[in-house]
Order: sequence, then structure tokens, then C-alpha cells
Amino acid sequence: MQHKISITSLSDLPIAARQLLDLFPDKRVFALFGEMGAGKTTFITAICKKLGVIDRISSPSFSIVNEYKSARGLTIFHFDFYRIKDLSEVYDLGYEDYFYSNAYCFIEWSERIEELLPDDYVKVEVVKIGEERELNIQ
Repeated sequence: MQHKISITSLSDLPIAARQLLDLFPDKRVFALFGEMGAGKTTFITAICKKLGVIDRISSPSFSIVNEYKSARGLTIFHFDFYRIKDLSEVYDLGYEDYFYSNAYCFIEWSERIEELLPDDYVKVEVVKIGEERELNIQ
């Protein structure tokens, strides 16, 4: 089943984040797809805030993965695979330990590692339409 969520301004981000989490309460791996500048990191930041993350949230462009904790003790992993040149880097990272940990995993540049994603991941396509964004979710 496919869902669409429209984001017309930054003030819509918390609502969109809550909608995504409510649509998939039992899912833990969310793979974001979208062009550079589409707003993937900004949306993941909003989701993390909805989950109660108290840590500073930033793009893991160089570290590849950031780990956050929520006020309730949840563990959240935030990945950015933009700089991955070869899948062996993802194997070396121990991706399976993250993806199958039952912790929340939010993944940017998922298209670079799509064949490694768990079968039950949630695909979130972030489409930039002018200043607005549309989330196509399946």
C-alpha cells in the first residue's frame, strides 16, 4: 500500500514525522530516497525529535552512522551512505547488526545499498516540488 504525505512548510515536519511513525508503528528500518537537497536529513531530524531524541542530531556524512538516544531510552541509528564507494564498506561497518537490532534505523542515500536492506523496510521517497516536499511511502 502506498501513502502520500505533503509538506508545504517547515512547520509541517513534526506532523509528517508523526504520520509516518503512526503509519508504521512496528517498523524499524526506514530507507529514504531523494535527490541532493530534497530534505532527507531535515525530515530524519523531525522524526528523531518526535521519538524524543535528546542528543544533537546531525548528518553522518563522514561518520556514515550516528547513534542517538531518546529520553525513553530508545536507540536510533541515522545512516548516510552518500560517500560509500563499494558495498564492502557497508559490510565492514557491520550493517546487519544495526538493521536487525530492532532499533530505529533511518537511512539516507538508500539507493546505494538497496540490495542490503531488510525485506520489510519502509521506503520513503522525498520528492522536491519547488519549495514543497511530497513523501511517497511504501
